[in-house]
Amino acid sequence: MQNQGVIQISDIVAEGISKQYAIQYLQERNCERVAKGVYLAPDTWQDDLYLISLQYKKIIYSHGTALYLLGLSEREPVCFTVTVPRGYKVDYNGKSPLRTISAVAERYSLGMDTAVTLYGHTVPCYNAERTLCDIFRADVEMQEKQFAVREYLKGKKNLPRLMEYARMLQVEKKIRPYMEALL
Repeated sequence: MQNQGVIQISDIVAEGISKQYAIQYLQERNCERVAKGVYLAPDTWQDDLYLISLQYKKIIYSHGTALYLLGLSEREPVCFTVTVPRGYKVDYNGKSPLRTISAVAERYSLGMDTAVTLYGHTVPCYNAERTLCDIFRADVEMQEKQFAVREYLKGKKNLPRLMEYARMLQVEKKIRPYMEALL
């Protein structure tokens, strides 16, 4: 199956097949309904990060979840964190806890990018520079910040963009000492 076992009713309907027939067909083949309009083939691992992104088109993975997706964290997040535009409603009650942060339009799109989940799906995620700024704005343990900065500096980095974002998000005074100490 295409999409690695994740089937969206909207894709089937776009091919000219009726919604009712598509649902009946999927149920007969023991596909599990995992969200509104989203089914999972019986032999497929459930990728919660991907399924949430299918369900809510305007979410962007951020903070600790983005650190994890970008390889800048030692641990898998217990709770997924997403950023949404102010006023966007997320009414999620799935298996994994979801923390929602709302942002004004200018900040919402800053650093928007994608990342690949453990299961190979592409999901919306902030880039490393935006994510580092976010964790310096949030209440995150010092060890986690240090690890993230060290890993960022080991890999592909864009220090001018990081400092530009830090100025825009008003965390330059917090980030600069970390950068100077580790460079």
